[in-house]
Amino acid sequence: MSDLFQSAGLEAGATRPLADRLRPAQLSEVVGQDHLLGDDGALTRMLRTRSLGSLIFWGPPGTGKTTVARLLAEQTDLRFEQISAIFTGVADLKKVFEAARAARSVGQGTLLFVDEIHRFNRAQQDGFLPVMEDGTVTLVGATTENPSFELNAALLSRAHVLTFRTLDSDAIEKLLERAEAEEGRPLPLDEGARAVLLRMADGDGRSALTLAEDVWRAAREGEVFDAERLQDIVQRRAPVYDKSRDGHYNLISALHKSVRGSDPDAALYWFCRMLDGGEDPLFLARRLIRMAVEDIGLADPQALVQANAARDAYQMLGSPEGELALAQSVVYLATAPKSNGVYTAYKAAVRSAKQNGSLSPPKHILNAPTKLMKSEGYGSGYAYDHDAPDAFSGQDYFPESMGRQGFYDPPERGFEREIRKRLEYWDKLRRERETR
Repeated sequence: MSDLFQSAGLEAGATRPLADRLRPAQLSEVVGQDHLLGDDGALTRMLRTRSLGSLIFWGPPGTGKTTVARLLAEQTDLRFEQISAIFTGVADLKKVFEAARAARSVGQGTLLFVDEIHRFNRAQQDGFLPVMEDGTVTLVGATTENPSFELNAALLSRAHVLTFRTLDSDAIEKLLERAEAEEGRPLPLDEGARAVLLRMADGDGRSALTLAEDVWRAAREGEVFDAERLQDIVQRRAPVYDKSRDGHYNLISALHKSVRGSDPDAALYWFCRMLDGGEDPLFLARRLIRMAVEDIGLADPQALVQANAARDAYQMLGSPEGELALAQSVVYLATAPKSNGVYTAYKAAVRSAKQNGSLSPPKHILNAPTKLMKSEGYGSGYAYDHDAPDAFSGQDYFPESMGRQGFYDPPERGFEREIRKRLEYWDKLRRERETR
């Protein structure tokens, strides 16, 4: 075995990666998770009571989930077993459970750390339930995805979910200072470049240390890099964004709410974040159309026109020119007057339609193409609105047993201010005709 490592250039004295050398040796050295490991943190309280149940660690990469699990095992005198859902099958799980039972028979408990636990299918997740319930293992699962969507309800009911936070710039700075102490030399970056490296890390401690290693490898004696040179050397780390998972939904939510909140600057930022992460521009075009009808509606009828035109322009121009048309739509929607009047009216009408069953329209608004239908009263008493003063008859068009309903209540904003005036005028005419 030693020959194998030597042939690969991995002799015993070979330098380990910086992130591995700086792996915390105790929980107090973990940065950026004070809400879990501080004096009143959730994990700190568990350790004080010596009562450690099964846990799910939810958070982005590089925030310390694996390290914390290993240190928890040490502090609670549990045997540490680590597996990855990506590389582990049912047969492997059975072996792990058998080893845990054997250890338990001699008084040794097992903390089973399962990385990427959301990768197990539902049936595989159910396989953990018996060994969790009988105490064979204390399960600590790690996931970057929302447990509510990716994990079985039965599994979640038996575990406590703890959220690991993205490392902020202060936490990343602490890691860089430790790296400099470990290396015995400062990072060869000026102030601006150091700030850029902090942003490039994107809240991932492991990535920050890897970037620092890249910088030290590239620097000549006495050389100090500025921000532009730093980007040339390390390139830019891909954003943490998976178009099919949680990051996707978080960012589209941020974009939608920024548009709804009439903040064009924030809306453009989230729009560009999604484009930068590789999002399909046509997906964004479709969502902008949705925003136009849900959050603006008739307060500005041109919003839907603009959103559709932006989609058409993108389809004609393609990338990258077409993105500008979408950006224009983002700004237009964010700065348009807002109304959910049609949206709420639609939802109210849907509820009413479901609750009231298959009621027939009033006979006076039904066509009567046959004598039989005329004899049954179809079309009797119908008033042709164009023949009425103001082209408004004031008839009731709802089913007779329902009576007149009110769904649409336009606000005093944008074009709906004018619509409201029309509705109020028609209500006035309707009341006058009812009293005649």
